[in-house]
Amino acid sequence: MRNVLGSWLDGPKSAMNQARDQARENRPAFRGEELGLPESGPGSAAPLRKRLLAFVVDLVLAAVITTAFTAPAYPGDWSLLTWLVITAVPVSFFGATPGMALTKIWVARVDAPKMVGPLRAVLRGLLTVLIIPAVIWNFDGRSWHDRISGTIVLRR
Repeated sequence: MRNVLGSWLDGPKSAMNQARDQARENRPAFRGEELGLPESGPGSAAPLRKRLLAFVVDLVLAAVITTAFTAPAYPGDWSLLTWLVITAVPVSFFGATPGMALTKIWVARVDAPKMVGPLRAVLRGLLTVLIIPAVIWNFDGRSWHDRISGTIVLRR
């Protein structure tokens, strides 16, 4: 009982330190450990820098493709639709977008060794458009859009 009462009686600094200590105890040693993934190499959780680079490559590719159809006007929001198509279709059937293929990462289902499929790929893409689900991560290296769609991004 003293630990519970003491944490708030000692002040917010003590409670925060206690919360940090508990978080360190529950934290896995490396990303993907709780999912049974290797620490590094093929099949391990993809690092953020590769995921970010793949995302930027896909955005630029979508802008270039859309500009080819809308020139001389700016592509506007049409490039978002193009991005969704070049993200959802390849991930559905091949597990990777063009940017992911370039950075040697891919999307896999967590629950089965099958293709990601159109429903999960479109859901994942739509959640990425909302931005927030794509930027909040857990210790396994999965963001909300990956957890909701039941996927994970791995190294090749």
